[in-house]
Amino acid sequence: MLLVDSHCHLDGLDYQSLHQNVADVLAKARQRDVGFILAVATTLSGFRGMTDLIGERDDVAFSCGVHPLSQDEPYDFAELRALAAAPSVVALGETGLDYYYQQETIARQQASFRAHIQIGRELNKPVIVHTRSAREDTLAILKEELAEECGGVLHCFTEDRATAEALLDMGFYISFSGIVTFRNAEALRDVARYVPLDRLLIETDSPWLAPVPHRGKENQPAYVRDVAEYLSVLKQVSLETLAAATTENFARLFHIDSARLTLSR
Repeated sequence: MLLVDSHCHLDGLDYQSLHQNVADVLAKARQRDVGFILAVATTLSGFRGMTDLIGERDDVAFSCGVHPLSQDEPYDFAELRALAAAPSVVALGETGLDYYYQQETIARQQASFRAHIQIGRELNKPVIVHTRSAREDTLAILKEELAEECGGVLHCFTEDRATAEALLDMGFYISFSGIVTFRNAEALRDVARYVPLDRLLIETDSPWLAPVPHRGKENQPAYVRDVAEYLSVLKQVSLETLAAATTENFARLFHIDSARLTLSR
């Protein structure tokens, strides 16, 4: 059995007191059958720092992009394209819209979101989408920019069933984080029951949103197993079945050779 953490900010973990280094984090993950991680950037400078920190590893792939809440750092779309074209980069993002925290940057967020999708289509790499308080505009831009041509995932899903239906109709995947285990997340659990196994991904969004029973602690890739265990019960399938489905989905979406998705210790 192999589990994949499909969204982790591996450069954001505590390497001062909790982990010795990246290899230590990955070893802890392997101990819980988590054998592959997608490390996701939120700025272009952060992408460079993240790739320097992690280096080339068989069990880590990268996503390159600029988060909607990181629009205060100017960047060039040509630079984004050049970085995203690297073979080690399997996706664009995370990108998207966040009107909850920032409304003064809406125009820049939308332009950035569109550029990520356009580059994703050009490079044939999927987009990793963040949305908060921007459901209608997020879906509209995905449709207008023909995002179904490159595909993608709405990560850390917290929207309603209607949003899930619209995304599934576009061929998108839906990823659930530790939020699905939270006590007050019953509406989200209803959506998780609805999403078919062949369109489901799991993630930690480390270092945030640690699942039950780790709430209050720093999140880490090893804890994606807790998300998987919870969802397997919720969807009434074995953990092995859920692991196989989400790993296969991950390989399909991000065009990753399944030979890389093996658990080495």
